[in-house]
Amino acid sequence: MKKISKMSELAWVIYLLLCSLGVVLCTKADFGLSMLAAPPYILHVVLSKYWPFFTQGMSEYVFQAFVMAIICIIVKKFRVRYLLSLTTSVIFGFIIDLWILILGGNGAYAQLWQRIVAFIVGEGLIGLAVAFGFNTYLPAQIGELVVTEISSTYNFKLHKVKLVADLTYLVVAIVLSLTLTHAFTGIGVGTVVITLINSPLINGSGKLIGKFFEFDAAFKSLKKLLKN
Repeated sequence: MKKISKMSELAWVIYLLLCSLGVVLCTKADFGLSMLAAPPYILHVVLSKYWPFFTQGMSEYVFQAFVMAIICIIVKKFRVRYLLSLTTSVIFGFIIDLWILILGGNGAYAQLWQRIVAFIVGEGLIGLAVAFGFNTYLPAQIGELVVTEISSTYNFKLHKVKLVADLTYLVVAIVLSLTLTHAFTGIGVGTVVITLINSPLINGSGKLIGKFFEFDAAFKSLKKLLKN
């Protein structure tokens, strides 16, 4: 079967749409979010009590902006692509709020079977979305950029930096949750499940989409510009 070509740019769009939907579905499942999604959700839960306009999507890119500042401190430099990645995070946040509007809010589903289905579908979508995201040259979100930036700056092994980053996000989520809500808000058995299955799910999704798509660039001049 002939593969669909020139998918790199479209992969970025698919990543944003599916990953944001997956985050919202996992939120509505209320079994716990991923280590990266939990901190901004916790901030949303707390701050929206005082500022009702502070949506879950807004919390996403505010948190990502904070992470960007941390990256600049760690690597001791600032690059234009950081702002491009922050722009991606802002777009991602807006799409999260759009999905929340479409799905009738981010409150947990009432029935257990609904929550289970939402979690399974949501995590499946996130795994598939990230696999698409790995196949585009367009800017990733700040939370994902931090791993590659620290690794390339200090010549650390990528998988070790990823592990440290994941553990750091988990600690941040736990500290925020316990200090601000006095409960494990946004953290639960689902967080453990996501941690265990995320990597194989993404790898499996990557192999699957590789059978149908070729992720070459449709706009080669744009790719060259962003790589500089």
